[in-house]
Amino acid sequence: MDKKLRFNSLTIHGGQEPDKAFGAVMPPIYQTSTYAQSTPGRHQGYEYSRTHNPTRTALECSIASLEKAKYGLAFASGMAAMDTVLKLFQPGDEIISTDDLYGGSYRLLTKVFEKYGLKIHFVNMEKVENIKPFLNIKTRLIWIETPTNPMMKVVDIHAIAALGKTHNALVAVDNTFASPYLQQPLDLGADIVMHSATKYLAGHSDTIIGLLAVNDDVLHEQLAFIQNSGGGVPGPMDCFLALRGIKTLHLRMQRHCENGAAVATHLQDHSKIEKVYWPGFVYHPNHEVAKKQMKAFGGMLSFVPQGGGIANAKKILEKFQIFTLAESLGGVESLAGHPASMTHASIPKETREKSGVVDGLIRLSIGIEDVQDLIEDLDQAIA
Repeated sequence: MDKKLRFNSLTIHGGQEPDKAFGAVMPPIYQTSTYAQSTPGRHQGYEYSRTHNPTRTALECSIASLEKAKYGLAFASGMAAMDTVLKLFQPGDEIISTDDLYGGSYRLLTKVFEKYGLKIHFVNMEKVENIKPFLNIKTRLIWIETPTNPMMKVVDIHAIAALGKTHNALVAVDNTFASPYLQQPLDLGADIVMHSATKYLAGHSDTIIGLLAVNDDVLHEQLAFIQNSGGGVPGPMDCFLALRGIKTLHLRMQRHCENGAAVATHLQDHSKIEKVYWPGFVYHPNHEVAKKQMKAFGGMLSFVPQGGGIANAKKILEKFQIFTLAESLGGVESLAGHPASMTHASIPKETREKSGVVDGLIRLSIGIEDVQDLIEDLDQAIA
């Protein structure tokens, strides 16, 4: 049925079927750790919930449907999903990563996996040519964020996927900022899609969960083995909450995008704003790439107030009345953050500033409130 449905219908029906026990329309919360077997080794597809759980299966089928993937895998967090991907590799293997990426991803790469012998190259991927000098026979993975966090750089997934294939390197895309509503990286040639489903997919700031989607049978088998062996899986309640959120993904994303465009345009015209980062602007370095691979430009943006500096940023952040000063993004409520001291604090100052994450930068996750209320809140905070 999934192949006949358009995206807005897939969010509700994709990979789903009524519960086999009682016909429940919404997948039940199977709050169980183990399952009865009729004879040793004979079971009905479930034996222990670290390996499989019916609620988790429903979520994995849902993300596979939305990303046009053959397989989905669910994890206790986006970082647990990324950790599983990185465990595919051996000491001496090399990874090329976006230079402007989430601080937790940077920390995992540098503080955890580098000490196990992986070599990481951080590269500005706005131009595909920037990657070529780092490709060699040891390159095993190209890790992409697009749009990036928090500088909103856009990376050409199709071009880099083609480059990865010629060098026998996997290409993984963190699709958290866009969600499958805006872009589907597997269709563009990527091998792995990762989500912090905590964000837009679940959408209500009430659960922590991560997802992977892949098409390749062998790759799925390898990832599922690590998933089961490492045990970084989500509980059924978290899976249920993510599934519930996904059913309104298309509605929420439409409003996130509409509000994001209005707020970005307003800030761009504001006399006290020095710079706005949002891929919908025609002057954005890769605006044409964004138009090609994204349905719209999303609800994330960053800006620097006139004069910059941490003092100006702090003054604005502390005056918000509707925007909430908080970590995370992608929920129905609008959030504001200071990357230098919050989401990207684990990145050394010199390194983060090279990618544009200066002390005066403010990141906004635009929610689904009335956009005029959001604009008025911004104006009073910036004044």
